[in-house]
Amino acid sequence: MNWTKITPIENIPAREGRSVSLGGQELAIFNIDGRFLTIDNRCPHKGGPLCDGIVSGTTVVCPLHGWRFDLESGIASRASLPACITTYPTRVENGIVLVDVTAGSRIEIEGEAA
Repeated sequence: MNWTKITPIENIPAREGRSVSLGGQELAIFNIDGRFLTIDNRCPHKGGPLCDGIVSGTTVVCPLHGWRFDLESGIASRASLPACITTYPTRVENGIVLVDVTAGSRIEIEGEAA
């Protein structure tokens, strides 16, 4: 794994997201009650900033058109088309959030638009 230090945990409040640019990628990191999850920051529908979405449980709602994404799997629900976003391994070490952008994973969904 290729872990990169991002930010102290206190910079990402509970049930909120923050954007970060890392390795040429724009990511959104969420604090789900002390558990940190990282996804691509742009909604595949219209490019909405997912870091600004409303978080409910492990789901974030795109602020532009309401598409919902599971922060653990990246799979969209309540979307007009099949869709998925990339998720990235995330951990906390000594109070610092770390992400490995080289190990991102994305579930392929039948019928998903490229």
